[in-house]
Amino acid sequence: MQPPKADNRIPRRPAWAAWLCAGALALLLPGTASAVRLKDLATVSGVRDNPLVGYGMVIGLAGSGDKTGTGFTNQSLASMLNKLGVTLDPDAMKVKNVASVMVTAALPPFARPGQELDVTVSSLGDATSLQGGTLLMTPLRAANGQVYAVAQGPISVGGFVGGSGGDTVTKNHVTVARISGGAVVERKAAFALNEQGRLSFLLNRPDFATALAVARHINVNVGEDVALATDGGVVEVAVPPAYQHRVVSLLARLQSLDVPVDVPARVVVNERTGTVVVGEGVRIREVAIAHGNLHIRVATDTQVSQPGPLSRGTTAVVNQQDVTVEEEPGRLLVVPEGVSLGDVVNALNAIGVTPRDLVAILQSLKAAGALMADLEMI
Repeated sequence: MQPPKADNRIPRRPAWAAWLCAGALALLLPGTASAVRLKDLATVSGVRDNPLVGYGMVIGLAGSGDKTGTGFTNQSLASMLNKLGVTLDPDAMKVKNVASVMVTAALPPFARPGQELDVTVSSLGDATSLQGGTLLMTPLRAANGQVYAVAQGPISVGGFVGGSGGDTVTKNHVTVARISGGAVVERKAAFALNEQGRLSFLLNRPDFATALAVARHINVNVGEDVALATDGGVVEVAVPPAYQHRVVSLLARLQSLDVPVDVPARVVVNERTGTVVVGEGVRIREVAIAHGNLHIRVATDTQVSQPGPLSRGTTAVVNQQDVTVEEEPGRLLVVPEGVSLGDVVNALNAIGVTPRDLVAILQSLKAAGALMADLEMI
């Protein structure tokens, strides 16, 4: 009788253990880029808002409308009344409850007649407030000159102007108002999405590595070689035969893909406010940093000089100035190569560097070639 053979097979791990190991390995791998949905990373060419603009009039203002010298308001009012059967001389009109305005709106993609849009009403003349006014019917035109929506209705300022006798109180900006749902779409934009044979994804921030990653993930998801990155900002996709006349289904599938994003190292500096934002992956070379401040203080001491007895002099005011110059000792900080800029910022903060000093140091690091990132000033 032979002894039973030993079972050298490796026991099968449960599925959750395999997923856990894969997730841990992904976290440990260096250089793993963060994944972003394609819909947050790029837009589809042709699927966009269209700006609309129109010239209109706001009536019903309590004496806060355009002044008499605003000629185009009087001409517009006279022209409107003439169409209604009332003939008036524009030069003889004196009204204070009317204001000329520009009305703007955005026509969203795939808007259909009857859909309501929000509009913004901005004073065009010298009206002091649009509070309590009503916008008269205003056609809204696109860049091609065609009317796509019509706006009308009571406006909402979100503030007020009050007071009398030269004393006024103002809250918020009262010469710009808004009407929620104040425009009605009259014509749709001509764009047949389901008839398209090719799609173009436009990256919000062009990058060659990201464009290649988008094309690769689309090909893997569709199972066909349909996507091609033509440059760093555009990925062309040929609609597969299975999705002909079903482009909406294809876009819904592709826009939910998680694509790794390769973001370039960048440091953004707002010198006006002293704000510094450091992006991921910013590195510096080995460098020594010394920074010291020079403080100059001028103090004026006002004294009164009195004349001597029987000197027939007059009392005089004498200003004595005391100038003090103080220079802080510059501390030398050696930063080794390869550390992140966050470590440098922490070290500089430890020696008492202010945000504005940090801006000057970052500019010097860039000029010295030690900052391995793009320095963007806004």
